[in-house]
Amino acid sequence: MNDRRLDMAYSHASIRLAAAAVLIAGGSLLLQPGEAGRAAAPSASAAAEQSPFIGEWELDLTRMPDTYGPPPKRVTFAFEDAGSGEWVTKVDIAAPDGSSRHIAIRYRRDGRAVQGEGDDADGDSAAFSAPAPNVLVMSMAKNKASAGVRVYTVSGDGKEMTEAAANVDAQGAPFVRTFHFRRIR
Repeated sequence: MNDRRLDMAYSHASIRLAAAAVLIAGGSLLLQPGEAGRAAAPSASAAAEQSPFIGEWELDLTRMPDTYGPPPKRVTFAFEDAGSGEWVTKVDIAAPDGSSRHIAIRYRRDGRAVQGEGDDADGDSAAFSAPAPNVLVMSMAKNKASAGVRVYTVSGDGKEMTEAAANVDAQGAPFVRTFHFRRIR
């Protein structure tokens, strides 16, 4: 193998290892004994039927990160199966002042970018991937620049979803904040 191909192979392996490390550090890719053979993705319709994400979730305001600032009044996420391998995610954010933000995005979990609809304060497009049945990774962009990464994980009992939100602050320092959601339907 020539040096360039070897460098590319190491680079691709490093990227995969880094992604796995992020997921493992968040506790979202820990397989139970005997589950290694089930890591392959099921068909699109089977994945939608089995997905623990489908339903509605509400942010647990009592467990907000200390570094977040003033919390919103209410945040809900709704994950819906739109058929043909597509999902729609709707986010509603109610601010303490009574204002609200609504975001909707229709996508496949194939890593390809799609445009969102509604409020675009946090991003105007996103790409999604599902490396495990209880994990959803979203990379966001705004004005064609990175706007952060979110990793959503549903607990084994299906009652809690966590969101690990990674980005950089105004000074360029990276951070990760974890938000907790409870299933409401």
